[in-house]
Amino acid sequence: MASQKVVEITTGNWQQEVVESATPVLVDFWAPWCGPCRMIAPTVERIADQFAGRLKVGKLNVDDNQEVAAQYGINSIPALLFFKGSAQPQEKVVGAVSERELVQVVNRVLGS
Repeated sequence: MASQKVVEITTGNWQQEVVESATPVLVDFWAPWCGPCRMIAPTVERIADQFAGRLKVGKLNVDDNQEVAAQYGINSIPALLFFKGSAQPQEKVVGAVSERELVQVVNRVLGS
């Protein structure tokens, strides 16, 4: 991960980093072998930079953390889930979407 603003999310830190986070969280469910995941990675890093301090951005490797991926029914990646003080996602975006679309979802989550 190139950006220092992107946190590595794992099964072990999920509760603390996502569910109990005081800041809204964007979790990028990805895998190293996934081409679209690699395509969207720079966009996710730009989102982390652009919304630093207002949005926590993390990446969860679905191969290494299959329990969490299964818990949220992740069967297509990349999947971007937005959490806001809860174990239930507020928004879900699947696939390599444009940065503009992603910014719209972030603004919607931050505004609600």
